[in-house]
Amino acid sequence: MHRLRALLLGLALALTVLPLRAGPPEILLANVYRDGIDVSQYLVSEKLDGVRAIWDGRQLVFRSGKPIQAPRWFLDGLPAQPLDGELWLGRGQFERLSGIVRRELPVDDEWRQLRYMIFELPGGEGSFRERAGRIEQLVAQAGVPWLATVRQDLVIDRESLQAKLDAVLKAGGEGLMLHRADAPYESGRSDTLLKLKPWLDAEAVVVAHLPGKGKYAGQLGALRLRLPDGRQFSLGTGFTDVQRRDPPPIGSTVTYRYRELTASGLPRFASFLRRRDE
Repeated sequence: MHRLRALLLGLALALTVLPLRAGPPEILLANVYRDGIDVSQYLVSEKLDGVRAIWDGRQLVFRSGKPIQAPRWFLDGLPAQPLDGELWLGRGQFERLSGIVRRELPVDDEWRQLRYMIFELPGGEGSFRERAGRIEQLVAQAGVPWLATVRQDLVIDRESLQAKLDAVLKAGGEGLMLHRADAPYESGRSDTLLKLKPWLDAEAVVVAHLPGKGKYAGQLGALRLRLPDGRQFSLGTGFTDVQRRDPPPIGSTVTYRYRELTASGLPRFASFLRRRDE
């Protein structure tokens, strides 16, 4: 009896010390840049083609809250301070990166090629300008090659913003992020954070695989996608041969890009971009 009581007490203490994670972490999400924004009030960085990763001081997770199976040495090099950033391999490397970070058993040699690029301190005090300075200090103190700071720059007007966007696109990047310099930390979707890309992008849920025809016979022809408002449309372009043979599963969330909306509000000139990581 005494032994059982001791076990139950130990379990209760463990649950008190290590609370269970409840759902996805509360993070800041970007709105789309639009004309009329005073860009001089924002710090600007490159939009990295990576996997969003949130560190709570003990665990690294995807946007969904699902743990990322990173090597122990990778996590041991991170500070106790909560961090928000992107796991990144470099421009145009998203598919390979996604394969690496999804593995249940991480491969050290693969993870040594990654960088954890930090752009925010969840719950941090002060303005974003002040938090950006604190990020630089934390990265320098950590002194590990896989932890890095996302560079934040000032722009004075729309013309200088366009020049920066052109330079990033020419170098193979995908766009810019604008974070209001005087903003306190907040979560949820907000104009505090804006994304600027030559294409728009959005997410939808896969509800069906439509069969291919001609050279795609026996493979994926198109994905049938459900938008957040419940409407559906078919997406048939942007897939590699590998993705047509092994398409995103039904129920998964994918990101697609498009140029504009039709009169009925559906995406026009839509193209598959990637499967969103869990």
